[in-house]
Amino acid sequence: MDIFPDFGAVGAAAELRSIIGALMTYVLIFAVLMMIISAVTWALATANGHYQTATRARLGLWIACGTAALSGLGVAWANFLLRIGSDL
Repeated sequence: MDIFPDFGAVGAAAELRSIIGALMTYVLIFAVLMMIISAVTWALATANGHYQTATRARLGLWIACGTAALSGLGVAWANFLLRIGSDL
């Protein structure tokens, strides 16, 4: 099953493809960096007994995981919207 969006149905398809690709790349890079930072902070805070900081770092890790998942679903969402738009 090919879930890549059909950009041929949209005007200025090349620009749209590059903009969406660049934005998703930045989101994924920042989400992975936040996962690393939050995981290290969580480990250090737990080891040193700073439980409030550990709780906030754990929450940051879960938010970064959710952000990465939502960014990965962006292609499917764009494909759905383009398919609906071409049927209208």
